[in-house]
Amino acid sequence: MPEGHSVHRIARQFERNIVGRTVAASSPQGRFVEGAEVLDGREALEVRAVAKQMFLRFDGDVWLRVHLGMYGAWDFSGDVSVDATIASSNGRMGQTNQRGTVVDDAIMDAAGENSLSSIGAPRRARVRMSEQTTGLEEQTEWPPPPVGAVRLRLLTETTCADLRGPTACVLQTPDEVQATIAKLGPDPLVDDLVEGAERFTATVKKKPTPIGLLLMDQAVVSGIGNVYRAEILFRARQNPHTPGRDVPEEVVRGIWRDWARLLPVGVETGQMMTMDDLDPAAYRRAMARRADRHWVYHREGLPCRICGTAIVMEEAAGRKLYWCPNCQA
Repeated sequence: MPEGHSVHRIARQFERNIVGRTVAASSPQGRFVEGAEVLDGREALEVRAVAKQMFLRFDGDVWLRVHLGMYGAWDFSGDVSVDATIASSNGRMGQTNQRGTVVDDAIMDAAGENSLSSIGAPRRARVRMSEQTTGLEEQTEWPPPPVGAVRLRLLTETTCADLRGPTACVLQTPDEVQATIAKLGPDPLVDDLVEGAERFTATVKKKPTPIGLLLMDQAVVSGIGNVYRAEILFRARQNPHTPGRDVPEEVVRGIWRDWARLLPVGVETGQMMTMDDLDPAAYRRAMARRADRHWVYHREGLPCRICGTAIVMEEAAGRKLYWCPNCQA
């Protein structure tokens, strides 16, 4: 499932390539025909990312809400503008051989995370943005023919955005958008950091639920998924099974501050980098290989980087939880 940094990066792509332009909307799959008809011919005016959801406003106060869920993805093709830090000198996006290399100054890794197009679902695409990406295919036809089950296509004169496999793709009124956002926990890139800290701390401190589950609850805090959950708890040296109300307040506040620190890094790099103070060579290895990027995630059975104790993996509410039983005792 995409974590918060991915959705913010997708919103950036919409800001650069869709907002301010009139779109031709369609539903090649046929499951969003009526909604596409409402959007067709409207100008996209604004995009917002909150937690793991994206909201796109069109003229007439029509909002599109998209939640990618476990398998959703946006594919971008055509004339796609990206940050200077992740674009090649000629403005085109680079190809990757998926073996961990530097392509057009954007570091790709074999796991699919990369600094070119965030992280995406494991399907070939032109520019895939969700849980794993496989790079850019050559553009030979315009507009490109739909590939697979495209729920929604938004097409401008130069850019095509195809949505596949979302958990939610619905139209909302402004009031419905506000009601949806009101149910979400604070997002460090959206909410005031001080107010967010107070909301998060107050919520956690009254809950008997284990902190390892609370961090995955989008009503408690926005954007944290399985990777960030494991890494943030390790960085805090916090046992994931401790009830939220029993976690010391200074630890809870530290978790919020750490999330506010890590989320912008993920947005800027497209990778869930959770290790600090690396020398240049170690940082480059970590950016190119996920195994060098995390403290505990996906390291079950391997020695803890701090104490040498074997990292444990267990099931927690249907998701894999990684932690060190010594450092996080």
